[in-house]
Amino acid sequence: MPSLSPAIAEIRLAVRTALADLPAGSTVVVALSGGADSLALAAATAFEAPKLGLRAGSLTVDHGLQDGSDAVAARAARTAAALGLDALIVRVEVGEDGGPEAAARDARYRVLKDAAADAGASAVLLGHTLDDQAETVLLGLARGSGAASLQGMAPVREDDDGLRWVRPLLAVRRETTRACCTASDLEVWDDPHNADQRFARVRVRDRVLPVLEAELGPGIAEALARTAEQLREDAEAFDEMIHETIEDIVEHAEAGISVSVAALAANPAALRNRIIRLVVDSEFGVSLTRLQTLEVARLATDWAGQGPIDLPSCSAARVGGRIVFTAR
Repeated sequence: MPSLSPAIAEIRLAVRTALADLPAGSTVVVALSGGADSLALAAATAFEAPKLGLRAGSLTVDHGLQDGSDAVAARAARTAAALGLDALIVRVEVGEDGGPEAAARDARYRVLKDAAADAGASAVLLGHTLDDQAETVLLGLARGSGAASLQGMAPVREDDDGLRWVRPLLAVRRETTRACCTASDLEVWDDPHNADQRFARVRVRDRVLPVLEAELGPGIAEALARTAEQLREDAEAFDEMIHETIEDIVEHAEAGISVSVAALAANPAALRNRIIRLVVDSEFGVSLTRLQTLEVARLATDWAGQGPIDLPSCSAARVGGRIVFTAR
């Protein structure tokens, strides 16, 4: 009996570990593009899911952005069916908000969510790898948007309706998924967009990371992924502290919400700024920049009679002992 490829074994173990806490009888859906990462994930899921008492299917989203995309989607679905997955293809119209890459991603997630709901699935499996995580952290660092963007992608995220978005391969290198496909005789589709230098992520992948590896030594991708994991742990601790604190210092106000000046001023800057961002995001659905956050914080820590601050969708003003956020 031939020995099992180390790449296949590694990916099967990652998938088995990720699915282990799902209740027997659950359905999982693999987001399948036909690329090496999602094909390796699909193959491992087809092998491991039945052993755990889970039903498994795949969904391939045809964005229609490239010639022959329908043929690519059909081939991916055939491969999934041959692996034993219930295969589905959905064609979507992609808008232009935020550029083609962001629009395609948004459309894909909407379709995946709808398909999961239709199938009664408890989880959607995504094929992001450690390399994707490293690229995400570097892009977040370039944006300078703070620790939140440096946390990268979470291994598991749960929607308000209970649907889990699971990334079983987040500790697996991209080269391993390709080796898995080769060992499994799976025909891989290479997305031309992954070589298009117009995209920042492609430039990070092809230019920035190789330079870092060459100049600083190997292990950069793993180090970036570890950084993301540590920052997520910190963020989870902060979130618990914030939600405990926020119950005591926040009150609903007419057309908005208010926060105690004394309580904000008494908290460390990191906690104070997170409270401000969370309050505005929760109440008005917008994200504040660091500069906007610091200006609001000055209403509590450096009060000199300054007037209201215009923010996205709302304004902030000091009224007595409270900072009042009012919808605009």
